[in-house]
Amino acid sequence: MTKTDVSGLSQLGQNVAAPQSPEEAVLERVPTSHAGTDFVVRFTAPEFTSLCPMTGQPDFAHIVIDYVPDGWLVESKSLKLYLHSFRNHGAFHEDCTIDIAKRLVELLAPKWLRIGAYWYPRGGIPIDVFWQTGAPPEGLWLPDQGVQPYRGRG
Repeated sequence: MTKTDVSGLSQLGQNVAAPQSPEEAVLERVPTSHAGTDFVVRFTAPEFTSLCPMTGQPDFAHIVIDYVPDGWLVESKSLKLYLHSFRNHGAFHEDCTIDIAKRLVELLAPKWLRIGAYWYPRGGIPIDVFWQTGAPPEGLWLPDQGVQPYRGRG
């Protein structure tokens, strides 16, 4: 069994303060031990929080990130701290969603990545934001993200 190389990580196994902004957050990566094999990595953040840039009130989302590595994996503690950094960050739903996806693409250069951000209603209207880098690799088993569209009291 091949072991993942975690040398050079600055946060894993350390007591690290939560970053105060997404710009301050440090995202880290590790090499995949399975280069040449297409597989999906999924991160689910059902309690994502950011702030409305206009009112300062909290916004909540269920975010699902799927990606196919091409050499790199995101280190999960750094991703958790990065996502947590949005709690004090004012941005529209669309901006938070696309900024997260683009930052991961920049860090990992994955074969494929998609993000689904299922935002809870603000002003009575739920906003869902979806983005992906292109078509997934052929033959890839890609499960549904499993988040139901907002149904209110339905």
